[in-house]
Amino acid sequence: MTATIALVDDDRNILTSVSIALQAEGFVTRLYSDGETALKALIDNPSDIAILDIKMPRMDGLELLRRLREKSMIPVIFLTSKDDELDEALGLAMGADDYIAKPFSQRLLIARIRAILRRTEVSAGGAGADEAAADTELVRGRLAMDTARHRVTWNGATVVLTVTEFLILETLAQRPGIVKTRNQLMDAAYHDDIYVDDRTIDSHIKRVRRKFRQIDPAFDAIETLYGAGYQFSEE
Repeated sequence: MTATIALVDDDRNILTSVSIALQAEGFVTRLYSDGETALKALIDNPSDIAILDIKMPRMDGLELLRRLREKSMIPVIFLTSKDDELDEALGLAMGADDYIAKPFSQRLLIARIRAILRRTEVSAGGAGADEAAADTELVRGRLAMDTARHRVTWNGATVVLTVTEFLILETLAQRPGIVKTRNQLMDAAYHDDIYVDDRTIDSHIKRVRRKFRQIDPAFDAIETLYGAGYQFSEE
């Protein structure tokens, strides 16, 4: 079944260009230029994923997500500015699934949409999906990762990661003690033809550590090897 993607942004150029790119990939798009209009539409006629700009007139993306979560668990991807780290943190705490900073690659957005749709399909698939996902659990000491559903726990407590953060952590945890360079982590989290600089990977690592330390202040399983990269240390 074709997935339907809701795009909510007051920038008409972004709505048009992203819609064209998604339609070329076989998605159906619904476009909304403000949060109030989108909220009613998403509740009355839910899409499979909603992509929300944070800064919008009438109702911003954070308020839209807050009110949407009162009635719906539709997956949400935020579009943010590079300096909106506080808004990103708030959005993820409120139940967003991922965020992408503007300006962004449409290929990256499409990859994130497909990853979330795959995760959603597995989560909703019933017993058959549970059997299929049984071999996708990755356990490293106190870390447990369900790679089909993109779920993470540390010492039994849930850690909420974005798709990008999950892929980086999974790459590190697959081979504990093996150093992964920033380029290797980029390849895991992004398409090979999408450029991100070293600081982007460093920022993701910082956020992952921060989330684990909210649960376990002594968390130190992700080690930095200066000049080389990062490694996961299994206890």
